[in-house]
Amino acid sequence: MILHSSKTVFIVNPHSGNGKTGREWPRIKKLAEGILGTFEAYITAGPGDATVLTRKSLNRGVDLIICVGGDGTLNEVINGFFDNNEPLHSNAVLGFLPNGTGCDFPRSFPVCSETGPALESVKNGLTQAIDLGRIRFRNHQGTPCVRYFHNIMSCGLGGEVVERVNRTSKAFGPFFTFIAATLTSLFKYKKKTIKIGIDNGRELTKTVLHIAVANGRYQGGGMFVAPDAVFNDGLFHVTVIDSMSIPAVFRRLPYLYNGKIKEIPQVFTTTAQKVSLVSDEKVLIDIDGEQPGVLPAEVEMIPAAINMIMKS
Repeated sequence: MILHSSKTVFIVNPHSGNGKTGREWPRIKKLAEGILGTFEAYITAGPGDATVLTRKSLNRGVDLIICVGGDGTLNEVINGFFDNNEPLHSNAVLGFLPNGTGCDFPRSFPVCSETGPALESVKNGLTQAIDLGRIRFRNHQGTPCVRYFHNIMSCGLGGEVVERVNRTSKAFGPFFTFIAATLTSLFKYKKKTIKIGIDNGRELTKTVLHIAVANGRYQGGGMFVAPDAVFNDGLFHVTVIDSMSIPAVFRRLPYLYNGKIKEIPQVFTTTAQKVSLVSDEKVLIDIDGEQPGVLPAEVEMIPAAINMIMKS
């Protein structure tokens, strides 16, 4: 065991997974006490709480933060590890007990999806340094913001899908929730023209359906948008889906789930450490399943930025 239990904090989002986490927390807490011993737990009440609680915990010397929730909660916790673009506690470790709607991160990173084995992994203490993305963008009030992300930042259709998902019921589970939002958004979406800058050199302007700047491989409850992405190669895997007709989208939809997305003629892929995205139109962005703002955006890779508990 790598850490003292007195320096372990759980950050719990009871609303994740359409309230599933809140219902299961008493069982998870009892199981965690049996495996890890004494710890502190904080229950979030609303957006941003997980970031604030994580930051406060790290500032008073906590060594291990365990996030209980979905990808959105994990994103908030990760942002709590940083302040003024600097890590608060370089030796701190992050654990994750997935319990959300999409939970795309565990599809790419070796973390246990079941609570018991996940807690045993925390006890065993095997860690992996993973890369993070850092994005500068504008929120809906026009204020410049900086945010870190562990999985995928996307824009275009992805931003509109997430905006729709987050204001509708998630009771039917991740696949049906996201596929329904995707199909509805497809019929309402107006193609966006976006200027894409790659590593401060190459530039291209495209009328796009969707752009994903990926650290992980999946988004939207299992959409396989970046089949070659890994969390520790120091590179984003960028997928650009050009504009296409609705019938063409439906013909190609299976490719979004079977790992063959690069076989679609309208798909362009590349790798990069920095990506800029600019448009004269209003383009919604998605950051790890949340919809916090709009383009323009500057995205940069931060290699080996955080230590995470992995499956042992």
